[in-house]
Amino acid sequence: MKISVIIPTYKPLDYIWECLISLTKQTISKNDFEIIIVLNGCCEPWKSKIESFISANMKGFKVNFIQIDQPGVSNARNIALDNSKGEYITFIDDDDFVSPLYLEELYAKATSDTVALCYAYAFYDGKVSEKLEYRITSEFEKRSKFGKQQYQKTRKIFSGPCMKLFHKNIIGNRRFDPHFENGEDSLFMFLISDRLKYVEYTSHEAIYYRRFRENSAVTRARSITEILFNGLKLIKCYTYIYLTSPFKYSFNFYFTRILGTIKGMIFVNL
Repeated sequence: MKISVIIPTYKPLDYIWECLISLTKQTISKNDFEIIIVLNGCCEPWKSKIESFISANMKGFKVNFIQIDQPGVSNARNIALDNSKGEYITFIDDDDFVSPLYLEELYAKATSDTVALCYAYAFYDGKVSEKLEYRITSEFEKRSKFGKQQYQKTRKIFSGPCMKLFHKNIIGNRRFDPHFENGEDSLFMFLISDRLKYVEYTSHEAIYYRRFRENSAVTRARSITEILFNGLKLIKCYTYIYLTSPFKYSFNFYFTRILGTIKGMIFVNL
């Protein structure tokens, strides 16, 4: 198996059908990848709806559908990682979707020490034709023309695991920290950064469509107390990871993670 596609979901809306259909349209052979869907923290009627959709629309595709009562995107991703069979791993959020060349081009660029990064297209829900300015897209445009680069030069694109393809050895037995509801993506990316060396870019045809919508986990308003407490916990975890292996992790990457966390604590509610 070449690739495992991991999709965590919680009480999914109809967005997930668009996500799954986009995977059935991949140019890579359907025998070369599996789709792992983890429904977490809920069961019916979503379980039956997903099972019916898979049965009706995904015949011949390797789909591993898992339902767990324990909530949390980190728990869902960790269980998917534990059950994955692919040599490479990619993460997709259930309200996003990808272009047909997404898996084929990522796979052509990734290696055991190189993370492949695709083109990101951000939009507001219901307005897919109106492209938004997006930090990761800007970094792609800026960096991709230089080809393969050391990952330290592209730290801005390593705030989250989506839009990328990782060799399974880069992840190893490291997992997402389920104690966080915010910042767990960035923490995970720092945790596995000791095994990263290079970044390689796809063409503009391998696209991850990033949907911004109201009341999502990303846009949900949080109290100042919640933000401060979460930020302090993140700083503690970053520091612990770095100090346990200071010669394996980049100090510059560690320092920028700390600065980014502090910035989020100070300015997010201003």
